Parts: sequence; structure tokens; C-alpha cells
Amino acid sequence: MMRTVYVNGEYLPETEAKVSIFDRGFLMADGVYEVTSVLDGKLIDFEGHALRLQRSLDELDMRNPISSEDLLEVHRELVRLNGIDEGMIYLQITRGAPGDRDFVFPDPETTDPTIVLFTQNKPGLADNPAAKQGIKVISIEDIRWGRRDIKTVQLLYPSMGKMMAKKAGADDAWMVEDGVVTEGTSNNAYIVKGNRIITRSLSQSILHGITRAAVLRFAREAQMEVEERDFTIAEAQEADEAFVTSASTFVMPVVEIDGVALGGGVPGRVAPRLREIYLDESRKAAI
Repeated sequence: MMRTVYVNGEYLPETEAKVSIFDRGFLMADGVYEVTSVLDGKLIDFEGHALRLQRSLDELDMRNPISSEDLLEVHRELVRLNGIDEGMIYLQITRGAPGDRDFVFPDPETTDPTIVLFTQNKPGLADNPAAKQGIKVISIEDIRWGRRDIKTVQLLYPSMGKMMAKKAGADDAWMVEDGVVTEGTSNNAYIVKGNRIITRSLSQSILHGITRAAVLRFAREAQMEVEERDFTIAEAQEADEAFVTSASTFVMPVVEIDGVALGGGVPGRVAPRLREIYLDESRKAAI
């Protein structure tokens, strides 16, 4: 079925959707994005994604072309029009198309931002078989720009990282800077020692994950200890288990790091339990 997408205030067939070749998202990666999960036809953590979107726009001095209320309505309408039961909604806002290429920002009074949303239908998203067997990761150098807390569309290196992992026979990559893990290519990274969950603290070095915030809250409510600090690949390889979180994978166990198996190469008890809690609680709160 052909998708209906949203471009600058219009719902259009995907084949009719167009953006200017002068759009700064295309020319400069001058844009931000969010991805919201859909389960049972409802939006997961929408408010968190909307708040982070506004923060990203503010950090880049970019105008938001849509209110939170209208944005929610657009998300819901796209779910309805495309019949999404389980899947994702991708949102991108750029600084717009000033009519020519220039490093200098265009005048926001005369150049409107570009806003685009589309759906991805993913039946079985919550029952991903990978969650039962776990994933393998490799480590790579983190050479991204310093403001990883802003969710920009500058995704070339994370994409390259996923390809490095694929070439190595793994599923994903954890990035390392100054000897310690920052995050995965599209997720936050964690290790588990006993009942203690260890993950890097929030800073400009990592994305402030919406799923991360929810999972850590649920972990504390379940009487699990959470320690926010740096950890190395060597420490991760000696951990009882590991996992990643993101809007598209929820909580995903990691069973191998740079060829070293964790927990006998099978998911432990903490990550699967957190995934179960997250899915249950998120479905209850979905809108």
C-alpha cells in the first residue's frame, strides 16, 4: 500500500512528496529528527519526543513550525491513514530552503522550516526475535561532532558504524572515545553487574534517550541499582550482561562484545525483565 506522508502542512501520497534541492537538510545536514514508536495503534513516549525535539531546535536556534498539539494530531492522523498497528513515525525538521546554497543561516522571517513526517509499518516490532537471542556488537572509534545531545540528521558516521559491524559479522557497534564507551550507533549502551545497571551519565557526548529515561525510571522502581558513569569495553566484556535501548528496539540484550561472549552468549535476566516492564508500562501510557 502506498504511504500517505506529511510535508509542510499537507498529507500527500509518498510519490508526490517533494522537498527543494536547496533545502539545508539536504545540503548541510541542517536539521533535527525524532522517531516515535507505535504499538497497538498508539504512540509511545510522544511527550518525551516532542520535548526533546524542541530542545534540539532551541540548541540550533531553529524555529519550530508546528505546535505540540498539532504535531500530536499529525502523528495520529498518519497512524490512521496508513493503518499502523506496530511501527514507527519519522519526523524531520530542517532550517528550510532559502533558494540558494550558503553557509550563513537564512533569515527565519523569510525562510520557513521544512517539516516532513512518514510512517514505517513494522508488524511484530514488540516481538522482535532478536530480543530473545540478543545481538553482537563491535567497538569503533567515536569520531562524531561534539554535540551528540542534539538529535541532528548528521547520521553518516553512525551509518558507517553499522556497516562496519555488518562486515565484521556483528549486529551493531559501540563507539569509544578517550577509552570509554559513549553509546551505540543509534542507541544508548548499558552493562549489568549483579543487580547494578551501569550506563554513561548524560552530557553533550551522548543522546539523551527518551527510552533511556523511561527504562532507568522503571529499573529504579523495580529496586534495581542504577549507576551512571563511564565504562570501558574491557569492563563491558567482564560484565554479567549488557543491553541497549532505543525507540525502535526498546530494550535489546547484547550477548557479545568484540568477539567476547557475555553470560554464555545468551541474554541474562535483567535486560529481558526490563524489556517486559518497559513494553507493559509504555502500552499503558500510550496515547
